[in-house]
Amino acid sequence: MASLSLPRHSLPSLLPSHSPKTPSSQNLFIVSKSSQSQFYGLKFSSSTSLPIPSSSSVKGSIFAKVTKGAVPPSFTLKDQDGRNVSLTKFKGKPVVVYFYPADETPGCTKQACAFRDSYEKFKKAGAEVVGISGDDSSSHKAFAKKYRLPFTLLSDEGDKIRKEWGVPSDLFGALPGRQTYVLDKNGKVQLIYNNQFQPEKHIDETLKLLQSL
Repeated sequence: MASLSLPRHSLPSLLPSHSPKTPSSQNLFIVSKSSQSQFYGLKFSSSTSLPIPSSSSVKGSIFAKVTKGAVPPSFTLKDQDGRNVSLTKFKGKPVVVYFYPADETPGCTKQACAFRDSYEKFKKAGAEVVGISGDDSSSHKAFAKKYRLPFTLLSDEGDKIRKEWGVPSDLFGALPGRQTYVLDKNGKVQLIYNNQFQPEKHIDETLKLLQSL
């Protein structure tokens, strides 16, 4: 997998300014063929035009299939050591399942390290932490070793489980979503939290719920 990096400019600077003569619905985010833009796990290497969604459409146009109070579809995926891990393994204790775009991207690294730094708090709450992305086991193993991640990373190659759980994407499907689920000891979802651009908030919101259970 190619290495990914976050551009120095912030998202607002990418947005074209609006004028009375140009309706916002026609604004396009253009990436030229001669350039490569890397953004939270997404890499454009050829001429690409994507419509810029408004803040309201990002928040409200796509909803996850798995809802609060539901029991999500089970799965069996390979972890960073190539071992099969099933969701049922965690039955009887709370489990935090977080889907993220890709190993080694800035936002995903920040999120993983934040889970690492708060891992003792999760253990104190009796909860397990599981990260899932489309990267393969060897990528996960290198990622976990580099940042000393003490929790399980699972490989969802082909994004089958992401699709089954209905994890929403950003930028109209161009960017894999960052979504966290908290399951109680009975396997029911008690929290669904989605925030692509503030990955640390997933840890804060998750701990708030776990400490209230």
